[in-house]
Amino acid sequence: MSAISLYAKPSPTFAQKLKASKALLQSAAAQYAPLTQASSLGAEDMVISHLMAETGIAARIFVLDTGMLHEQTLALVGRLEARYGVKVDIYQPDPVVAEKFVAEFGSDAMYKSLGLRKTCCDFRKMEPLARALAGKKGWITGLRREQSHARAEVHDVEQQAERAKINPLADWAWGDVWHFIAVNNVPYNPLHDEFFPSIGCAPCTRAVTLGEDFRSGRWWWEQESAKECGLHVAADGTHEAQEPAAFEPHSSLSSIISIREISA
Repeated sequence: MSAISLYAKPSPTFAQKLKASKALLQSAAAQYAPLTQASSLGAEDMVISHLMAETGIAARIFVLDTGMLHEQTLALVGRLEARYGVKVDIYQPDPVVAEKFVAEFGSDAMYKSLGLRKTCCDFRKMEPLARALAGKKGWITGLRREQSHARAEVHDVEQQAERAKINPLADWAWGDVWHFIAVNNVPYNPLHDEFFPSIGCAPCTRAVTLGEDFRSGRWWWEQESAKECGLHVAADGTHEAQEPAAFEPHSSLSSIISIREISA
């Protein structure tokens, strides 16, 4: 069963939501240039890339290639570029940092403690994100309020310290996303057809069963409050995760040095 046949069920107010999303993108492009889209290549982000093409706004698209993405995810870059005639900017982690981390803590470090998992997210996502957003006045994300408890208060526009964060699908339902994909033949990750609603790095993503939370397949070995990588932590820190009691501190955890020190 495909994700389209399973999920494509628009809400009664879908037409109004679509109109509002397009208007928000156009307004953001006018107010927050230079503007860029942070694409995880998930269903929501593919919808946004399509909307950007439809509205003709001036905004680039970037992808964080963590070095641990699924093959199916990476293959979408070429499909996106071919479909919309754009060049996707790719940002990768510092290879020296990645090599030193894996050498010291192993390729399975993310399973050993929350601290190690977050360090892995830091150099694979957060540092490349900082480079991707440098000089930008606004960035577009696929956050939706329905995705998780931590995202329930997401606003259409969130003013951050240096730039605005634009969330054009904030009030869209999962059925709205897939209805739009079906109607517009938007390319999407085939892993969605295999019950992967939220897709991140391969070691940290699994399929879910029907009825499970959207993000239950992400970092599934952690407690619910831990399921953010840091890309979308609130400015007040309320989405920050705490070390679950079930974790045993890694013997070398105290020796983790900063990313800057590793790369120096």
